[in-house]
Amino acid sequence: MIWAVEEWKEGLSPRVLQKIRELESQVDKLEKEHQQSQFQLESLEAALQKTETEGNIENEKNEAAALKRETQIVMELCDNLEKAKEKISHDLQVKESQTNIQSGQLNSSKKDIKRLEQELKR
Repeated sequence: MIWAVEEWKEGLSPRVLQKIRELESQVDKLEKEHQQSQFQLESLEAALQKTETEGNIENEKNEAAALKRETQIVMELCDNLEKAKEKISHDLQVKESQTNIQSGQLNSSKKDIKRLEQELKR
């Protein structure tokens, strides 16, 4: 099914493909960071339960809250990158449509010019 996911990219300019790859790379990086942050959060929560019995609760709670905030920020960044990717994809489709229309107009104009040149020769 990967081919179906990648199919929409066919025929795109190298510059647009590069931008899409960059955005996808950023999304992958942020998702990995999110996973790492999530793992750290879960590890800290487990450590917090252990340290609660030892009386060192406040520092662990602060660190867990900081990681939750960091995780939220990473998720927001992922969402923003996904929205940017969708906007770029939509803009690209619009521009491709405009290019196709202009190409058709150019072909039509070329035919008109040929026809007029033939009429002039007669």
